[in-house]
Amino acid sequence: MPTATDADVRAVTMLLGRVPTADFEVVVRGDGGEPIVIRNAPLTHDGTPMPTRYWLADPAVGRRVARLEAAGGVRAAEAAVDRSALDAAHAAYAAERDAALPAHHQGPRPHGGVGGTRTGVKCLHAHYAYWLAGGADPVGAWVAERLDPNSPVPSSAMED
Repeated sequence: MPTATDADVRAVTMLLGRVPTADFEVVVRGDGGEPIVIRNAPLTHDGTPMPTRYWLADPAVGRRVARLEAAGGVRAAEAAVDRSALDAAHAAYAAERDAALPAHHQGPRPHGGVGGTRTGVKCLHAHYAYWLAGGADPVGAWVAERLDPNSPVPSSAMED
């Protein structure tokens, strides 16, 4: 996995309000180059499993998604999307994350699909981050359709 630059580590530390606990790379940037989505290593620096592969790092985008969640978005998204497409997204997410585990790793492993859940929808943020990073995620697409068109997410990330 490529590692983040020093500038990316500083930027993500500021966005998160803490030092990242795992190696990561920025996979979606805003029009000004700022990190929007990061892809985490499957294990933190101390070896703890990291089930959340894609993380929505930009707090402004996160607030928009949080408003959607607060308005019942998790249940609405789960009811609206095709179950087999959602199951496929969970499987693809888990397979990608698990393939990034070191070959020699013998300890605890991350589990679940998008956001660490095995089925259904747990967190719109994780689904949206995965979709922005190019994942075939019907929940992420559902979120994108409902977000404010003035979101700071780069236009290139909004194209399918």
